[in-house]
Amino acid sequence: MYDTIIIGAGMSGLAAGIRLAYYDQRVCILERHYTIGGLNSFYRLRGRDYDVGLHAVTNFTPKGAKRGPFARLLRQLRFRWEDFTLAPQIGSAIRFPGVELRFGNDIRLLEAEIAARFPREKDRFQQLLRELVDYDDLQQEHFNMSAREVLGRTLRDPLLIEMLLCPLMWYGNARERDMAFGQFCIMFRSIFLEGFARPFRGVRPILRNLVKRFRSLGGELRLRSGVNRIVVEDGRATGVVLDDGQQIAARRVLSSAGFVETMRLCEDITRVETDLAGQLSFVESISILDKQPAELGHDRTIVFYNDSDKFHWQTPREGLCDMRTGVVCSPNNYAYDPSDGQLPDGVIRITSLASFDRWTTLNEEQYRLEKLHWYDCMAASAVRFMPDFRAHVIDTDMFTPNTIRRFTWHDNGAVYGAPEKRLDGTTHLKNLFLCGTDQGFVGIIGAIVSGISIANQHCLKD
Repeated sequence: MYDTIIIGAGMSGLAAGIRLAYYDQRVCILERHYTIGGLNSFYRLRGRDYDVGLHAVTNFTPKGAKRGPFARLLRQLRFRWEDFTLAPQIGSAIRFPGVELRFGNDIRLLEAEIAARFPREKDRFQQLLRELVDYDDLQQEHFNMSAREVLGRTLRDPLLIEMLLCPLMWYGNARERDMAFGQFCIMFRSIFLEGFARPFRGVRPILRNLVKRFRSLGGELRLRSGVNRIVVEDGRATGVVLDDGQQIAARRVLSSAGFVETMRLCEDITRVETDLAGQLSFVESISILDKQPAELGHDRTIVFYNDSDKFHWQTPREGLCDMRTGVVCSPNNYAYDPSDGQLPDGVIRITSLASFDRWTTLNEEQYRLEKLHWYDCMAASAVRFMPDFRAHVIDTDMFTPNTIRRFTWHDNGAVYGAPEKRLDGTTHLKNLFLCGTDQGFVGIIGAIVSGISIANQHCLKD
């Protein structure tokens, strides 16, 4: 009998497991995949290491900071700042036709950019900042208000509203077209008020440290151990049955699989509202270059682009992908410690919106050809907003909604899960709880904090 079974060995599940193991709980983390990390995982291809989902670690704060999600997770999981080996971004940008807003890990740069390009909005933007500081992230009553409506009451220039929404939706919004104001506040703080960073060696050291700490505390991690169903008796989860038929008992179950996906596992649920699942999925190309991007004139860490004054944020209505908006990320453009040197290759990652339904209907040959076609389309779209790197590509890879589904098991390959979040992590069962994306926090730091907070609220009370 375990105290807690955790479904999923992503960031939130691992963090929850560590937190509970510190209090001598007997914890077992079950992962269907052959590796850990969920969407924030890694692989090796043709002699090179690749991260699956990592563009940046958001919520970055410098060493010694006492406030913020990153400082909180260090305290709660008893890690040192050095254990994450984070290097801050050099600087990022939002690019729309004819206008650019640069930003970094100091809000003063964005304030200066807005004052220069939208001078009439300078004071209103300061008012917005004050409202964001006062907002309670976990206040469910106001969480789901329309971000567009709230911004429209404070700011007057529609273009500035669209430009502010662009990076926040790209890095943490499961809704089409609009954004929950609570999610807007979370993402604004994590990106603009705190900022981006990255470990020199990618996501591996973070995952390695989490697993090492979990196991050192007596936690059990089982890979290739998918959960077939959650056993329910008298309104309580009493354990799980694995894909191989093995049954495991526990006093409680914590799931990072997503709300709809978790409900489908519950044997007392006869019908799951699948339309509650998220719809937004991505394709991402990875280009290996024979030069550092900065040598080609591209010195930005991340560029969020959109090719009109109206930001496009919805599942493609036609075709497999939407080329009107995207994200360019270069892992090379972080301020790494000089002792680490430079990454061995130049890297450009480009992300675009994609249709899960259309990608999953392709046969093997069609799938291969479409990946080649859309790689070219994504590069052509991105070079409208950055220097043309295509003559320097020496290797490529690409993932699609099919890949996201395989690594996360999320319905529709939804990167950010369901649009409606369960902020308190509760479900219809007294001892079944949610952590991770569908609890309301996204990104690496957000996912870790989610696991910690749900463990504290619901699994350490008794």
